[in-house]
Amino acid sequence: NFSPKNGDKCIITGNVSLYAARGDFQLIASSMEPSGIGNLMLKFEELKGKLANEGLFDENNKLEIPKLPKHVSIITSASTAAWQDVLTTIKRRAPGMNISISEAVVQGDAASTTIIDAIDRIHKFNEKTDHIPIDLILIVRGGGSIEDLWCFNDEFLAREISKSKIPIISGVGHEIDFT
Repeated sequence: NFSPKNGDKCIITGNVSLYAARGDFQLIASSMEPSGIGNLMLKFEELKGKLANEGLFDENNKLEIPKLPKHVSIITSASTAAWQDVLTTIKRRAPGMNISISEAVVQGDAASTTIIDAIDRIHKFNEKTDHIPIDLILIVRGGGSIEDLWCFNDEFLAREISKSKIPIISGVGHEIDFT
């Protein structure tokens, strides 16, 4: 599903043969795929294209972000630096804003499922509350390698975000500043 170029790193599956008369080895390839980041980026581009063709990224489908949200729910792990960064920024810029957390794992195989569950909890909260409903969701996580952040490229998560009745802002991938 790709055309390799000179210098590409690839994973090749096949057999090795030896022509004993000359001492020549041959690799008889039966399959080849890009290695590492190349393979992940290929999968990402394929998924992005599929979802774009279905209209998930159309501007007309995006919800308007409230100018002055009254209640923001943050989806992240309470142990992350991203959580502390968001709290500090909101307390400094909008000290009267209501803030809640809908905890989720933000790295690893289970992350996308726990983020989907967190979005679902927020919608259920809004259905049951007479108090200040959540009018904005932030999904946040600090920086990391492409593998660390890969859970955010999940098709089911993209679909859940697309059907959300509450606007969602993604704040994924920043790096912590060191002084």
